[in-house]
Amino acid sequence: MANSFRRDLFVSRSSLYTELILGCLQIQLGVISNVGIWTLSEAKLQAAQAHQIWKSASEFTERVTKVNPTPILMAAPENFNPELLRLPPGLPVPPQNSTPPRTSSEPGMPDVVWESIHTDYRYDTDNFGQTNFFLEPTVQFRLSNGNKIFFKTGFNFFEQRGVESISNFPLKVGWQGKIGQVTLQTAVGVDVFNRLPTTINLNAKVEAAISPPQVSPSGRLLSVVVLSGNFEQGPYKSNARTLDNQITAWRFGPDLYWQIDRDTSLFSSLRLGSYNDGNSEVQSFSRLERKFGQFSLATNLFTWSYDRNLEGTSGYFSPPDFLVYNAEVAWEGDIANFLRCRLAANFGRQRLKGEFDNANTYQTRCTVKLSPNIEADLGYSFSNVRNQDTGESAYSSNSLTGELRVKF
Repeated sequence: MANSFRRDLFVSRSSLYTELILGCLQIQLGVISNVGIWTLSEAKLQAAQAHQIWKSASEFTERVTKVNPTPILMAAPENFNPELLRLPPGLPVPPQNSTPPRTSSEPGMPDVVWESIHTDYRYDTDNFGQTNFFLEPTVQFRLSNGNKIFFKTGFNFFEQRGVESISNFPLKVGWQGKIGQVTLQTAVGVDVFNRLPTTINLNAKVEAAISPPQVSPSGRLLSVVVLSGNFEQGPYKSNARTLDNQITAWRFGPDLYWQIDRDTSLFSSLRLGSYNDGNSEVQSFSRLERKFGQFSLATNLFTWSYDRNLEGTSGYFSPPDFLVYNAEVAWEGDIANFLRCRLAANFGRQRLKGEFDNANTYQTRCTVKLSPNIEADLGYSFSNVRNQDTGESAYSSNSLTGELRVKF
């Protein structure tokens, strides 16, 4: 595992890779610096007002999903990483004596407020020479009617033994709004590659609370049921070989989140997929979690099946029958007033082609609050849950993740 995270692995083997990463970071830092004065005035006031009142159960998910409809099951075994689950956080109680946000007809209220900018970072490696790197900044705006729009770009890099490396430049624009009691999220974008044709991608999500959220006087979420329908289409960014074969996929299906009581929650998801190489898939994932103060226990169940195993030709993991189940023990708490961390360990079993093996994952994540409006996450996970068929050879993967969030 130490060899997987040698210092030279964090820098691309090409000068173009390094320059583009540094360029993205310089752009974001420049943007933050240029808007500093404006942040201290009107935008800061609007950001405070925007977070003052929470109107529905669908709004308490947007802090995690950050408007852009991220596919929950994009890399299926990684669902055992809570960072990728996008589970809704607790719902705060609306302030009893709060005043409603100003409308655009009031003086001094801009039509568009720059709400936040955040940058997601992910670096995945395994012991079979596969590397996936993602660096994606997102700029988010809030309109005077409460709707949101975002613009997303970045740089992704895919490397794999026996395949020429691939660079990807995603460009996406999205919108989130409410139609009655239903929240709708849509996004459209293009993926530009260094040596592959440009590809269009689409995302959509419809979400509604089918039971009104109940909260305690202290602000704890007591119960709610949220149902959503999800749709996505685009290139399957599994690895360099899959992209080299120009594999694209359609995926759709429902999610269910049920806050059973203040400390118990259930998340369940189903995805049906159709690929341009003629393959099809069915994925399901369920997670039951119980909190005990700073500690929590959870059980996870994941199933994944494809119509045909095309890993040898198309390049992506396509098991005819894959099953993973495990139990999770976690702790999360404040180490200092500016530092909060989470430690988790999953222990279970996985079945592939009728053969059982251990399925273990170890995770850590810390959030550093740099200022009232700036915070950063850094996480690491190690797992032997498969995302490729390696025969009798042992499989292991490492993931380094991070996010920088700036609110205006």
